[in-house]
Amino acid sequence: MLSTLLIVLPIFALVLAGWLARRIGVLGPNATTELNRFVVYLALPALLFDITSHAHWSDLWQPGFIAVFGISTLLIFTVTVAARLRSPRHLADAAIDGLNAGYANTAYMGFPITLAVLGQQALAPTTIASIITVCVVFAIAIVLIEVGLQSEARALHLARKVGLSLMRNPLLVAPVLGALFPASGLTVPVPVETFLKMLGGAASPCALVALGLFLAAKTEQEADITRSTAMLVGLKLVLHPIIAWVLASMVFHLSPTLTRTVVLLAALPTGTGPFMLAEFYAREAAVTSRVILVSTMISVLTVSAYLAMSA
Repeated sequence: MLSTLLIVLPIFALVLAGWLARRIGVLGPNATTELNRFVVYLALPALLFDITSHAHWSDLWQPGFIAVFGISTLLIFTVTVAARLRSPRHLADAAIDGLNAGYANTAYMGFPITLAVLGQQALAPTTIASIITVCVVFAIAIVLIEVGLQSEARALHLARKVGLSLMRNPLLVAPVLGALFPASGLTVPVPVETFLKMLGGAASPCALVALGLFLAAKTEQEADITRSTAMLVGLKLVLHPIIAWVLASMVFHLSPTLTRTVVLLAALPTGTGPFMLAEFYAREAAVTSRVILVSTMISVLTVSAYLAMSA
């Protein structure tokens, strides 16, 4: 438990830094939006470009692991979106809730935890999980949000509007452009790579500070927020790893090491991606911010318990 706590402690520290900065007046009421726009338009696209441009696809081709993590994540995402639409809830908000339940913090927590527990053999599977989460699932959520926000009734015009919006979205364009480098055999020039790493390295810290800034503001409808938070945290920390374990051990028959890795990654708390989208698209972010914070706190216990059980 102590090792897990030490890994998540910087996350809480960054959130607290943002919360304190807003409460004591160092940053103003517009800081959350502006800092999040920096993440969405600059830092996160640089990170996504860097990830896909350095991906060695031959090393990452592990069909069983890809299937288990991909299916479990997309299943949680789809079930959550469908359930929230019955509430009823706007498609854009339902898509963000789908991310709340299925967007594991594979980058910021996944790599240090899996490398500490399983060693270098976990590097490739964790990279696969990060690409699926940050690129594939994130992209699907953006498509659904764009569809939900368009008012055009005719299918052809709707598809055109959504397509144009997606082509202008840096969170989708950046990983596609990055993937062209390994596909073509080219390498990113050293100065560009340095630039990308410096800028991309700011994505997670700035998103966590922005989360703290948002939490410092007062929110209403506390009862509704609490119920939604409890449901989404339960889906993320309990149902997601259970589905991953069933698929890994009973359907795809992964090795014990890969099974432990995929379940551990599925058991991680919600990352900052959903909050970025909620702020970027001006959707209600109260539930999302609580899910990220609460799931991260509880995951200290749940991840530690799983590691003890599977040792």
